[in-house]
Amino acid sequence: MIRGGSSNNNWLHFSDASNSLYHHLAGQAYNLLDNRTESINSINTLSDWKNKQDEIKGKLMDIIGPFPKKNALNAQILRTIQKDYYSVEHIVYESRPEFYVTSSLFIPNELEDQAPAILYLSGHTANGYRSETYQHKILNLVKKGFIVFAIDPVGQGERLEYYDAETGGSVVGSSTREHSYTGVQTFITGSSQANYMIWDGIRAVDYLLTRDEVDHARLGITGRSGGGTQTAYIAAMDERIHAAAPEAYITSFNYLLKSIGPQDLEQNLYHGILQGIDHADFLTVRAPKPALMINTTEDFFSIQGGRETADEVMSVYIAYDKFQNFDMVEDGGGHGSTKKNREAMYAFFQKHLDNPGIAEDEEVATLSDEEIQVTRTGQVSTSLRGKTIFELNRSEAEEQITGLLSSRDDINSHIPKVKRAAKELSGYREPAEEDQPIFTGRIPKEGYVIEKYFIKGEGDYVIPFLLMIPDEANDKALIYLNPSGKAAEASDDGEIQSLVKEGMTVLAPDMIGTGETGDGDVENYPIHVKDFDAASFDVWTASVLIGRSIAGIHAGDIVRLNQLLKRQHADEVYGVARGSMAPALLHAAAFDPSISRIALLEPYSSYLSIVSNQYYNPGFHLSTVAGSVGVYDLPDLAASLAPRRLMMTGVTDGGGKALNQETTSETFSVVKASYEEQGANGQLIITPRKSLDDWDDLLLEEIIHETIE
Repeated sequence: MIRGGSSNNNWLHFSDASNSLYHHLAGQAYNLLDNRTESINSINTLSDWKNKQDEIKGKLMDIIGPFPKKNALNAQILRTIQKDYYSVEHIVYESRPEFYVTSSLFIPNELEDQAPAILYLSGHTANGYRSETYQHKILNLVKKGFIVFAIDPVGQGERLEYYDAETGGSVVGSSTREHSYTGVQTFITGSSQANYMIWDGIRAVDYLLTRDEVDHARLGITGRSGGGTQTAYIAAMDERIHAAAPEAYITSFNYLLKSIGPQDLEQNLYHGILQGIDHADFLTVRAPKPALMINTTEDFFSIQGGRETADEVMSVYIAYDKFQNFDMVEDGGGHGSTKKNREAMYAFFQKHLDNPGIAEDEEVATLSDEEIQVTRTGQVSTSLRGKTIFELNRSEAEEQITGLLSSRDDINSHIPKVKRAAKELSGYREPAEEDQPIFTGRIPKEGYVIEKYFIKGEGDYVIPFLLMIPDEANDKALIYLNPSGKAAEASDDGEIQSLVKEGMTVLAPDMIGTGETGDGDVENYPIHVKDFDAASFDVWTASVLIGRSIAGIHAGDIVRLNQLLKRQHADEVYGVARGSMAPALLHAAAFDPSISRIALLEPYSSYLSIVSNQYYNPGFHLSTVAGSVGVYDLPDLAASLAPRRLMMTGVTDGGGKALNQETTSETFSVVKASYEEQGANGQLIITPRKSLDDWDDLLLEEIIHETIE
């Protein structure tokens, strides 16, 4: 409809409809960032900046933390390599119990006294700090008299969490994809991938402080790209680090969202933009300690964002009268390392860690693959068999749900609480306007007509929909939701036709992000796992940053469509949703009791099931709500529908597998309890998966026909 074969279907105003969802989310982010800018511009004194620093610290701890209690590191030096001017100790430590971090400590030979130490974080390379690019910097620093401690970020080097023994790589793809795949699960629990990676770095500092060779007062940190992210985060959270030099990362969310979109999930914080956090804050919070921004002009991280961030950060250093402690260096080139920038980094640490010398970038002989391997097999998963973020996060989720399970015991007080929580966490907004739909065409069919419309959604976007009206319509209508959009079952032999033949008016929409409003351009890191279709997590990440959810936005628009149907076409409206559209319909029906009957076809069972499946279906993530685990879940919303008629058939777990009878009973016990409390047992139908040929009959028998009890 937005772009079609006839002039009536060509709407230039909506020619970018496929990116509607991203633009809607980004627009809200820009408003939040504008509010942040106004707040920053109102700061005039050092006292104001100090108050701002305290505020940032509190917010960072709130959205990144809490961190666990420190356990014994149980550090082991597995072997030592001796070279001409340095030695390398290959070390494994536990940042959390049985969560192993592989690392290498590079120590210059013949140290006469305690030396400054630098924590080095690698970017998104498959082999971590072992790449020649990173070894080159590490060994140059060592040659200049610095101790360097390089650690493998989780999902990289020897810490692949989805290791494929056959390929030697990751089942889910690159390190960015490993970070995003588990990152979704951590966000659902209200934590973040960043929490685990930052803690690895904080514990690395703990280890450095156990070494006699290290001067505790002269600690630095640096890293490029993803390592620049970690550098910024860890330095902001650990006051023991004196000098920080993030490279090829710092820009601003304003320019990031306007250019390439959110990056993989460890580079994003739970509700970060909602809480007023931008890249500048990671440096502002640690002023007046020395900091150096390292950038290139052609990087995909916007250089303009970097320059404006540097100006903001410099303001706090000027207020402290320590402007000499902050600088930004930039060079030409793309997302890489340049000689000029490397030498600026060496000079920065030489100055601020009191280790003077020549800052020249020298040629060095890097270690071989065998020399720089830490563990026996080259992978933690096959040599030490430690825990993964998935396992740690799942355990956290299991602890969180104890309170939710307890709340369910008192169903009458439980339902109002979870509905309030669901509205807040999903970012649901009650439809406030009653816009009239725009009519764009009619297709006559035997026994019914298809009319084409679009209507304004929650924001500055439209919802295209098909309205199928029987020649002999009754007073009932149905909203039919399919994750593939309105056309999926609208053909002559499609599922919708059988409903229309029963006299029901059927509205089939393209919810924002689907159909004509789907397949946008923001697909930085699409993930393909096992037998599932590839899914990109970037748009969903944008919703988490601003404290919204796609499910919540969809729910508001479903309620809007329900209101339209009740105004113009029917006295009673039913809802049918397939697969990953089921959570949106559950939210909408929970918030709008006038959706009188609900059918969910092959829905997944719960958000907890996404968190509990190591290999969940990545396509399900768009309908999840960050921070929901332990607060409310999909069965709670289903329970709130009693005594309305509800059918769930072919329910799966988060990995797309059909639930067995025992799991079904356990998962939906709160739903059954609610229907029993309302004396409506006969209105709840939970059935196994049916063959495709049975869907039409099942819908007609259990939901549409009023004679069925």
